[in-house]
Amino acid sequence: MEINMVTLVCFLQFFSFVPIFSALDSITPNQPLHYNETLISKAGSFEAGFFSFDNSQRQYFGIWFNRISPRIFVWVANRDTPIENSSGVFRIAEKGNLFILDGKGAIIWSTNSSDTVQNPVVQLLDSANLVVKDRNNSNPDGDSVLWQSFDYPGDTFLPGMKLKSNLVTGEYRALTSWRSSEDPAPGGFSLHIDTHGLPQEIITKGKIITSRIGPWNGIHFVGVPWGKRQQFLNFSFVLTEQEVSYEYGLLNSSTVTRYFITPTGLVQRFFWSDQTQRWDLYAVGPADQCETYAICGANANCDVNTSPLCECLKGFTPKFQEKWSPDNWSDGCIRRINLGCDNGDGFMKYEGIKLPDTSSSWFNKSINLEECKKLCSRNCSCTAYANLDIRNGGSGCLLWFGDIVDMRIHATAGQDIYIRVAASELGDTSNSRHFNGKRLAVILVGSSISIIGIMVIGFIIRAWSKKLEKPGILKLIFGKDKKEKQDINLPAFDLSIIANATNQFSATNIIGEGGFGPVYKGVMDNGQEIAVKRLSQHSRQGPEEFKNEAMLIANLQHRNLVKLIGFSIKDDERLLIYEYMPNRSLDCFIFDQDRTKFLNWDQRFQIICGIARGLLYLHQDSRLRIIHRDLKTSNILLDKNMNPKISDFGLARIIGRDEAQTKTKKVVGTYGYMSPEYAMHGSFSVKSDVFSFGVVVLEIVGGRRNTEFSVPHDHNTNLLAFAWELWNKGRPLELLYASEGDSLTVDELLRCIQIGLLCVQERPEDRPDMSYVILMLNGERQLPKPREPPFHPHKFGSSGSCPPKSINEMSCTSLEAR
Repeated sequence: MEINMVTLVCFLQFFSFVPIFSALDSITPNQPLHYNETLISKAGSFEAGFFSFDNSQRQYFGIWFNRISPRIFVWVANRDTPIENSSGVFRIAEKGNLFILDGKGAIIWSTNSSDTVQNPVVQLLDSANLVVKDRNNSNPDGDSVLWQSFDYPGDTFLPGMKLKSNLVTGEYRALTSWRSSEDPAPGGFSLHIDTHGLPQEIITKGKIITSRIGPWNGIHFVGVPWGKRQQFLNFSFVLTEQEVSYEYGLLNSSTVTRYFITPTGLVQRFFWSDQTQRWDLYAVGPADQCETYAICGANANCDVNTSPLCECLKGFTPKFQEKWSPDNWSDGCIRRINLGCDNGDGFMKYEGIKLPDTSSSWFNKSINLEECKKLCSRNCSCTAYANLDIRNGGSGCLLWFGDIVDMRIHATAGQDIYIRVAASELGDTSNSRHFNGKRLAVILVGSSISIIGIMVIGFIIRAWSKKLEKPGILKLIFGKDKKEKQDINLPAFDLSIIANATNQFSATNIIGEGGFGPVYKGVMDNGQEIAVKRLSQHSRQGPEEFKNEAMLIANLQHRNLVKLIGFSIKDDERLLIYEYMPNRSLDCFIFDQDRTKFLNWDQRFQIICGIARGLLYLHQDSRLRIIHRDLKTSNILLDKNMNPKISDFGLARIIGRDEAQTKTKKVVGTYGYMSPEYAMHGSFSVKSDVFSFGVVVLEIVGGRRNTEFSVPHDHNTNLLAFAWELWNKGRPLELLYASEGDSLTVDELLRCIQIGLLCVQERPEDRPDMSYVILMLNGERQLPKPREPPFHPHKFGSSGSCPPKSINEMSCTSLEAR
């Protein structure tokens, strides 16, 4: 009993010296906030206070999500004036101005408001809005608000915040990117509403437009897919004679979301999942090449699902026909025939269109579409018209003057537009791939075709594979029944032309070989260099893989996917003709002791980012949802500028948008890159490609093959095991390839190692999807901790699995009973 009493006394004495704190959501002039104190909003949604980044003494005052780890900052006060090597104080003065002071009392940041109140208080609201108001007024959103952080946005757009632009003065509020993931100073990119012509949302780098989200169409911005957003959010767009403003709110108060602009100029929307305790990426932009502002130049249309990407509008032709290519699309198009105006012009209708740049437009809310057409017809300078508002069948009038710029196909968010053309152009469709926003099928000569003509053409197509007399654009039909048929529009080359280009398929022209067969370098008569994949008679891949690769790559168009130029089939010969990659494949660099020295870290990082963008396109942004199934360094080709391009789609598979995963009895791929669930059970999903990507990332960083890696005295390990061991021991930089004289960015290097380990985690659900990988590469402030990868041999398969190594990294196949 005596011991218990002594213990109790000591216990009480100890706690008599422990200060008792209660969470505050506001402070007054007599109650400053010090560097080790925070404000927490009334419902606990947000927290505000001083913070610093790892390995830095610089202090910032900001606001972040409370109870969510890692911290996500939504606003920073002194973003370009951090406190250096001292302790900060945040306080409100007697008249209502806010100040941040350093340890010596010097003013680091202030609000400098000319208005004052008698009894000021600063309060953190549950919206993350930091407000200064009169403490005697209980309404935080009333007229008593002297100052609020929502009027000075950083990189994040939150519910209840307004993006405003003044139509009279031209002033606007903008989201401004951070300089980097650990530097909140204003970066190079900005998002705001431009007020020239019809107001539209744009992204700029400095004063240059990099991407355009577009004008408001009554429901949403024309460049934003509507999708399921209405289930979570409601949007408001108000346009008056003096001002335009845009905001959004939550339909369910428990929803947690953020929309922000990254240091690299992407805009991303995330929702927080309580179930998985992570942020889920909901939307990202620019999503594809067509979102690059004016990528096709003037008077052209962009369609990410066609090849080439850009096409002149009806009635227009390339300004420089001989230069019309991906490198010169920005020259745009000019009219083939000048407008007659008084002699009568017509309008070509395009459907499913992201409306072009509206900075040189005129609009009227009250007139209808027919009146709009008459207005445009009477004005010789008017080049196009459309509805201003798409609700209830459409209303209002929007007119364009001068060139049509930055127009694209946008099936999920587009609308109708009518482009002015000369009357003589209305009956001619020869120079247009698109009508009503859709790709045209193969055009058959003649305005009408009889039944006999159709039968003849069908016979020609069936006989095509046996004899091909000269190149042209044909519709290829594979399969025996309608369910198996796939259409491919590709240039067909005569076999003799390709044979001549490759010196009769000389062995000296072989530049590579894989599961499909040898790959030859060729030079066409016009000097164009090509790469020719020739299906070997002894190849493990046959007609099915040939069909698969041709069908898939012909329907894909992305800067980080290799471009298929055409094909050739005659008797048993099957050829695929690709653009030539002068630097060959990635493995030729990173695994070669001499050539690896020519690939510095900046190039390696850009290659990693390019591969990630290509995979994201396959998994999410293309018309098809594609799993590559054989991603490896030898299937990553490098162009003359060392840009990566994913190749070899013979083993790729299409899955439904709603399919999480699928199974196969035929496990194909390359040992060392296959995910464990695929190698052992034949289950594959987009997360299978993520695993392969993780292996490739670690190989790029380490400069060594996963399947041929060993450490002295430990012959059972591989690169994944070695990377994991170094990570756990706090020595991840020892994984790095030899880098003498290389200027390294340590933060990027460590980030890539961690991303690689996150991608090769054993459970598919633990691996990030590629959209989240892109986010992490672009500078997510803190990354999740990876779990142990499945590097032990028994985890890769059983007796029926692939052998420990496959010769020349040839893909191996194993059959499993189901």
